[in-house]
Parts: sequence; structure tokens; C-alpha cells
Amino acid sequence: MDWTQRSRFGLIGPEGIGLLMCSVGRRSCTHRRYTPASAARGTSLRQLPWPRSLKEFPIIAYTTVGSNDLARAVPFYEALLEGVLGAKVFFKSEGGVGWGVGPDKPMFTVLTPFDKNPATVGNGAMVSLACSGPDQVTALHAKALELGARDEGAPGPRGGGFYACYFRDLEGNKLGGFCMA
Repeated sequence: MDWTQRSRFGLIGPEGIGLLMCSVGRRSCTHRRYTPASAARGTSLRQLPWPRSLKEFPIIAYTTVGSNDLARAVPFYEALLEGVLGAKVFFKSEGGVGWGVGPDKPMFTVLTPFDKNPATVGNGAMVSLACSGPDQVTALHAKALELGARDEGAPGPRGGGFYACYFRDLEGNKLGGFCMA
């Protein structure tokens, strides 16, 4: 069966990232688990074992932004996610990279589109990255702009204790950083 006739769902549990691949119109699925250690060994997503229970997963398992140029996007996100937020690579493939701060926390991924069409920016879509405090929100925003991101809102209070910044990555995807101050 052609991969365009399959659907995929990614989930994160306490022991790593699970990926469910299902064939459309069939009852067959493959289940895999992915951890930072398996990423370091070069394990592909198709070689991963599946989590035991879906009850432990958060409502948001991962977010994805599309890229037409991973050679530019990956270093941009490495500098932000690893350098400023302390995230680690949880998976790496020819199609993209995923970062997380723990196997039981949502993951952020940058990928080339699964359907092989060009990546486009979603109107009204945004991913907000959790920061430890206002200083980290400010550092995230400054680093993003230093790396070539476009400012969409300087760091500052937004009301109700919400402190945030907004920017667009190198391909126009809107991101934010926030904390409750």
C-alpha cells in the first residue's frame, strides 16, 4: 500500500514517543516507541515499540510545523529549543526532527510535509512554547530574532499574569513563548 493511503498518529508516553501507522480501509496498524536513546542510535520511526496505555498521554502529544528547507529550519530550532529552552532531540529522520523536554511532555517537530506538497503557513495557527519565566521568554524572543525570525510581538505582560512574545520562523510559521508571571 502506498504511504499516501495511510494515516499516522504520534503520541508521547512516559517511556517515549509512540507512533501509530494505520492503513486506510484495513484493520492493520504498526505500533512503535521512540526515546532519546533510540534516536542517538539512529533508530528509525518504523523500528519503535508501542506504548502500553493511551490513558497516560496528554491532550496535546506533539506539534508540527512544516518546512520546505530542513537545512535551514533544523539549525534555527536547535538554537531555540536546545539552546534557550533546554530541549533534547527525541527523533531524527530524513523527514524532520522532534524535540522534547521529557518523554511525558509534548514534543515539538519540524517536518517536510507527509503528502510531499510544499509546506505552507497555517492562517490562525500558532505554536506557543512554555518558558520558565519572563527572562526565558525574553531570551527566546531575542534568540529567534537573532537567527532571522520576524517579530510579531515583543516580550511583555498580556494581562492576567500571562507574559508572552511572538515571532515568525524562517518560513513564516507563527510561534510564541509564554509563562505565567
